[in-house]
Amino acid sequence: MAVEHQHWKGFPAVEGVRWFNLAVLVFTPLVAFYGILFVPLNGKTLVFSIAYYFFTVFVLSKVLVTGGHDLIALTTDGKTDTDKDPYDSTRGLAWSHIGWILFKTKLRSGSVDISDLANDPLVKWSHRYYFPLAGISGYIVPALIPVLWNDFWGGLCFSTAFRMTVAHHSVFAVNSIAHYLGSTTYDDSLSPRDHFLSGKQALLAWEPFATVDISYSDLDDGRRLSQFPPSISNGLQKCNVKSIFRSLWYQWDPTKWFIALCKFLRLANNLRVFPSNEIAKGALTMRLKSLKELQDSLAWPPSVEDLPVITAEDFQEESKKRHLILISGFVHDVSDFLDNHPGGVKYLTTSQGMDQTAAFFGGVYRHSNAAHNLLSMMRVGVLAGGSPPADAAVVPPAQALFIERKIR
Repeated sequence: MAVEHQHWKGFPAVEGVRWFNLAVLVFTPLVAFYGILFVPLNGKTLVFSIAYYFFTVFVLSKVLVTGGHDLIALTTDGKTDTDKDPYDSTRGLAWSHIGWILFKTKLRSGSVDISDLANDPLVKWSHRYYFPLAGISGYIVPALIPVLWNDFWGGLCFSTAFRMTVAHHSVFAVNSIAHYLGSTTYDDSLSPRDHFLSGKQALLAWEPFATVDISYSDLDDGRRLSQFPPSISNGLQKCNVKSIFRSLWYQWDPTKWFIALCKFLRLANNLRVFPSNEIAKGALTMRLKSLKELQDSLAWPPSVEDLPVITAEDFQEESKKRHLILISGFVHDVSDFLDNHPGGVKYLTTSQGMDQTAAFFGGVYRHSNAAHNLLSMMRVGVLAGGSPPADAAVVPPAQALFIERKIR
């Protein structure tokens, strides 16, 4: 589904450069690129790099980084796709992915009450020591540990620089590609989307790196506030939504399981989840919208009110000129269908000008739903004074469930 009411505002006016961020985001990948070209990859360093990547992204970032500095900085993210959204996706992919990190503008994030976070001891501690913690955990530790097996350069280039580059752009993708690729499963008035490449696919080796901080973009971290209030689950919960979208088998939500583990260890309490019934309503609404678009693109038979009333005399007279048959009170013109009739031309030509209701409804052959739908497209009139057709005959199977839009 396309995002409705989307207004593309373009890159905002730049007032300056965040030189520290620029240095980190340029120097780090350059070191990684140098390592790819000139430094042999040690097997132990490779294993350590992968393990440390998951540790820093799924554990350390939750406990220290996201728990402090970033959480306080980004808790204002309930203003999706507005000027108060720091990585507003309507300003383009470049801005939402990295531009908002590199450049200074007049844009300011919206504010919300975060007094509970500001007073939390762990949050206050990690926020105060954010830069030392980030430097130690992000650069010093992963560079020094490979020294244990005499691979300093591998540790610097791979477990430090390359791992950090992947981690950076994995997290940035939450605000960029996850708002461009895929479908809007729950709400098409906002930009977050769901896509195989931006979900957590544990079966493909690279997929957990794609968007490590969202299980499903339409339910993603802070932006989830726009559609569903805070919930421990970044993705679908165990509810009837999965019965609606059985194809979402690739969803993976490590954040939810990490929080659940904390609850099991009595490190977390008062966990919140959004009612599954309401999530299912959002999913159903978008599915119905998609079906409504398909429904509107199809040709349907004329309504009974729009069909002309034909007398018995006119029916018999007109049947001499073209192949008309009567079924359930409707006059059908089967002239163009003679050669395509599965039962052969004879059954239709010998029925010309006759009532074939009994034959069509099982007297000769029990026709399929497709045959009923096709027959309804051949209606050219209603026989005057004939027996009123039954509801099943008036409404073909394809229209038994028909989507009507209600004006709000």
